[in-house]
Amino acid sequence: MEVRVDLAQILISDTREQQIITLRERNGPRSLQIVIGGNEASAIHRRVRGETPARPLTHELLANIVEALGGELEKIIISDLKDDTYFATLVIRRGTELLEIDSRPSDAIALGVAGEVPLYVNDDVLRVASH
Repeated sequence: MEVRVDLAQILISDTREQQIITLRERNGPRSLQIVIGGNEASAIHRRVRGETPARPLTHELLANIVEALGGELEKIIISDLKDDTYFATLVIRRGTELLEIDSRPSDAIALGVAGEVPLYVNDDVLRVASH
């Protein structure tokens, strides 16, 4: 089962290479922290704020490619946790076809946050990793 979550916080530190995003269960008390890289944290932060770069950066480029190929990012699922590494799936609809693409959670969130794409966490992952 998938649990709907929202991006609750982006912690960007000038003194650490790794940054943290917090996802919070939409209708519940659980939250999940994921450690991500600085570039990804900056991309998520920029897209949350609605900042548009003069030229497309990686996540804007990918969004443009999905759209140009007739697809729409339908949802993002944080699907698994193995050896302290989170895995995500991009669910892209193209006509009647659903494509599931493996992704790092940080890239998936950076891609989806600008378009307010629904974000889910597999309940098993949330149960094991929630705070």
